[in-house]
Amino acid sequence: MNLRVLIKHISIIRLLNFIKVYFSFHVSRLLKLNLQFGFPISVSIEPTTSCNLRCPECPSGLRTFQRETGMLQNDLFIEVINQIHSKTSYLTFYFQGEPYLNPDFLDMVKYAVNKKLFTSTSTNGHYLNNENILKTIESGLNQLIISIDGTTQEIYEQYRIGGNLSKVIEGAKNIVNQKKKLKSKTPHIIFQFLVVKPNEHQIKDIEYLAKEIGVDELRFKTAQIYNYENGNILIPQNENYSRYIKGKNGKWRLKNEIKNECWRMWSSCVITWDGKIVPCCFDKDAKYNMGSITKKTFSEIWKSEEYNFFRRKILKTRNEIDICKNCSEGTTIHI
Repeated sequence: MNLRVLIKHISIIRLLNFIKVYFSFHVSRLLKLNLQFGFPISVSIEPTTSCNLRCPECPSGLRTFQRETGMLQNDLFIEVINQIHSKTSYLTFYFQGEPYLNPDFLDMVKYAVNKKLFTSTSTNGHYLNNENILKTIESGLNQLIISIDGTTQEIYEQYRIGGNLSKVIEGAKNIVNQKKKLKSKTPHIIFQFLVVKPNEHQIKDIEYLAKEIGVDELRFKTAQIYNYENGNILIPQNENYSRYIKGKNGKWRLKNEIKNECWRMWSSCVITWDGKIVPCCFDKDAKYNMGSITKKTFSEIWKSEEYNFFRRKILKTRNEIDICKNCSEGTTIHI
């Protein structure tokens, strides 16, 4: 997000909130005491848990959820936005699943845009037909991330199981061209390439493809892998694109140290399709449910003793929290 776009979405109230969040996090980190003076700067909300693909390291793809699959309803979405929009600046329409499967998704985007929230989503690109492309641009969506994890069908489908690369490329070309035709600056279109062992030899190829199509940005993302200790066929050989390294004992471990602190616990949260508030995107099954927006206000949940207890635990023994054990910061490379 460039500075001009950022300024457009920050009001005085949102700026003051950012200062409060920043101050409370750093004081909490230094003193190892939980202080929370602000509201989340960014919120992720889940349009659906449904997905058309079968990606091997994704609960939606594997169909391994311990929670119910469903669609975010528009009335619940509006209730959430009305409670958070004055202080929150950034809204991500994604947690699990494929957002375009929710028939109300782009209407929700339009509502959030009207509340002057910066809006972003991530898609596998299979639903970028002419109708959805026009609606996406008209909605005012600020940022569209298109996952494209290979430059040939043979390589692409090794991770994006059930996917059609030609369809994704066609959709990307069409939305780039439609933006030009309508002289629209939005959405900012990002190709996101999840680097795994089967596709790491195509890094130069995706750079060429991104330039040829004319997307605004290319990002390389490292893969979160669930069973990595004994190695995994998805771990790339190039350590620059891996979250894991092999230790002297032959076991694999996280490359980055897990520190007893987490900016996300003070600055953001995730809301599931049915209104549960969870600490971050690593809690795929909403195991750490801090409360439901259907039963309490967002503010009551955000400031609750249960949430504060979790923040204190992060500051004390983060490596004992299961969703933190496979967490890695700095996992995306921007080009």
